Amino acid sequence: MQLIRGRYRYRLVHRYRPEQGGGANVIGEVASVAELEELLRRYAPVGLADLREAA
Repeated sequence: MQLIRGRYRYRLVHRYRPEQGGGANVIGEVASVAELEELLRRYAPVGLADLREAA
């Protein structure tokens, strides 16, 4: 979660390994947890429950 243009936004980012040149590709940016869950469902093999278990 980041403060972007005065609002907190959730940002889904694909980060590249340093040996591949590093950097990041922003996949999506949303304003709510429900929107984040939908974004994860579309683009990632994990969900919010998986992230909660990993933390």
